Amino acid sequence: MGGRGASSCCRKATVESCPLVRQCALLNANKGLETPTRRLIPKRFAAIFKRTRGFFVRDRDVRSAVLDYLAALHAGDTDTRVVEEMGVWAGSARIDIAVINGELTGFELKSERDTLDRLPAQAEIYNLVFDRVCLVATSRHLQKALNIVPAWWGTYVVSEDVSGRTIMARRRAGRRNPSRDPLILAQLLWRDEVLALLDEHGLASGYRSKTAKFLHARLAEKLSLANLSSGVRQKLKARDGWLGQVRPNSLDVPVDTDANPGFQISGTLSAGRDVINGVVTPATS
Repeated sequence: MGGRGASSCCRKATVESCPLVRQCALLNANKGLETPTRRLIPKRFAAIFKRTRGFFVRDRDVRSAVLDYLAALHAGDTDTRVVEEMGVWAGSARIDIAVINGELTGFELKSERDTLDRLPAQAEIYNLVFDRVCLVATSRHLQKALNIVPAWWGTYVVSEDVSGRTIMARRRAGRRNPSRDPLILAQLLWRDEVLALLDEHGLASGYRSKTAKFLHARLAEKLSLANLSSGVRQKLKARDGWLGQVRPNSLDVPVDTDANPGFQISGTLSAGRDVINGVVTPATS
């Protein structure tokens, strides 16, 4: 095991579980001690490790927690769709998770390894399109992020408890976006979808050969924001393929309850109080 000093003050922990374990190995190496074959962490780091485990939640942990939470709630409703990496403003930004139902809700995720460098620009774009936006971040980022995003954004902190469960806790209830841009909203649609929506409102005559740019502009100009929003959501939900994701038909779930059997959530996800209103379905790849 490489020396009494290494073996007598160690307890089990994998190298992957915490950067402090790697620090332990480095200290052992500096002392001329063999790194324990089971990758042990000294007791003097154990308390720190226990307190900071939640600080090292990875992107896939945050994403899985949100997606699994949405998917676990109530199966059976086909009116809602969840899409990952949805492009906004001609793809200049991508929201991590979009929920499309009676509203258009975006989830922006920030794991421990992420930075907030892009968040101001992302927020500016998301504010033009989404009815509601929720930031899901680790505790490392949350306070700084609150100073970046607008007050109507909902915010959640995500961490990992000592048993390895991902925990989401609401820090600020979200509100409806007070201002959206009709043109940017219209640009969420593909050309054929825009043309179909114009046709439904008797506005396609003389425009069928026009470019997408002209069609988006006409749609934004002629429809009320309420009709435009509803039409955009319906077209997005009906889209057959999106970034390789085929529309799911059997895993549709509503989000209208306070509890999730798989995850510990503080707060509620009820209409008018928080970031989601209606039903969701998990995306598939």
